Amino acid sequence: MRFLLALAPLALLAAPAPAREPLDSQVHAILSEAGSGTRWGLLVLDADGREVAAIDSDKRFIPASNTKIYTSAAAMRAMASEGLPAAGARVRLVRAGDALDVVLEGRGDPHLSSAADCTRDCLATLADAVAAQTRRVRDVVGDDTLFPDERWSPGMSWNNIPSRYGTGISALTIDDNEIAVVVTPGAAGAAPSVALPAYYSVQNHARTIPGSANTLAVDRAPNGRIVVLTGTIGAGAAPATLRMGIDDPADFAAWRLAQMLRARGVQVSGQAMARHRPLMPADDPGVRGGTPPVRVPAQAALAELTPPPLGETLHTVNKVSQNLYTELLLRRLALANGTGSIADGQVVIADMLADAGVPAGAVALSDGSGMSTYNRVTPRGTATLVRWIASQPWGAAWRATLPVGGKDGTLARRFAGTALDGRIFAKTGTINATNALAGYMTAASGRELTFAIYANDVPADVGATAFMDRALLSIAAAN
Repeated sequence: MRFLLALAPLALLAAPAPAREPLDSQVHAILSEAGSGTRWGLLVLDADGREVAAIDSDKRFIPASNTKIYTSAAAMRAMASEGLPAAGARVRLVRAGDALDVVLEGRGDPHLSSAADCTRDCLATLADAVAAQTRRVRDVVGDDTLFPDERWSPGMSWNNIPSRYGTGISALTIDDNEIAVVVTPGAAGAAPSVALPAYYSVQNHARTIPGSANTLAVDRAPNGRIVVLTGTIGAGAAPATLRMGIDDPADFAAWRLAQMLRARGVQVSGQAMARHRPLMPADDPGVRGGTPPVRVPAQAALAELTPPPLGETLHTVNKVSQNLYTELLLRRLALANGTGSIADGQVVIADMLADAGVPAGAVALSDGSGMSTYNRVTPRGTATLVRWIASQPWGAAWRATLPVGGKDGTLARRFAGTALDGRIFAKTGTINATNALAGYMTAASGRELTFAIYANDVPADVGATAFMDRALLSIAAAN
């Protein structure tokens, strides 16, 4: 039955709207102004599923953060049906001979915070619970074994790892798995001062120069704890805050909890450390035949946190294109009938695509956020999914998570003051030589259009989004 349902939308999409050829030519002319090199893909559908405009709509493109459309829709779909597993971090005291170990257990919550001004979902709450029970512990263990240890997805560029966009993915996430490196200028000719958590050490090669310019940069070897600061900062500049990703969030979270316990008068005689679960063949649904492992319930938690609602997470995912939150959603999706692996998450997405009637072969994903350059989608695949989402009971709620042209999120500055200001609702996407946009727009006539547009192989000196936006404005004006 699913096979027959999947074919029905394809027949509908095959019927072109009247007078499409002149519009295709107009759009092609606009996109051609970008010059040679850029590869374009586009599909625009009307409310009945007819093609309004199309350019290479069945060819495959790197979608960048358009990938978040797939993950966030699958999460919204799950939330509307069976829901997602609980995600709040919890802490346990475990007897180890004559000593007590503290185990901080992560369950995929992206919002856990150790900030001094934290008011909800706070690590301090768990530290208070431990301090109320004992004044002496041995080791503090950050346990992220709920998910297999897949901190980076296949196809993510290694140079993104030190950045906030490529932070390690862990079931035990804290402070968005980022640290702040605060650089304060010194006297001209001298090194600036650097402040960051003592978890890291610094090699400071930066210099203070006259003026107020800032060319600072930070780097770090994968899984390394030495932060290398380079560049210059003006003597008259304000302190600069650079943000860097954390490679082993579970280890860092254990270190932060140990700090908090000591501040509360708890003696920590052992070490702060991480406990990971290696990726095994059983984490691959193709190997295990879809049979999830048997889980043994953990002993009662000393204290457990309640994270913000999933809807709030989804707004952050799509409005500002938050990579870490999206990857955690993918792994939480994978827990329902699997082991929490990337592969299990993709099984859930594939099931959704089958229900949506997305053509076979139109989508191949290796992560949940779009940082992987292995991801491939067709404009038809994305447009078909986005149109199907609109017909779902949760479709309006999902649409509300998208950036609005000229108003908010990653579209706050795009389409402002144009005919699509406040009338285009779409997910952006940008990685190296790639731009993407897909969602909904209201045409001049008031018709609702669904679209997906991709630019791949974009030369470094070409601003593809300007041509992309002009093309969409011309389509909206003609409909």
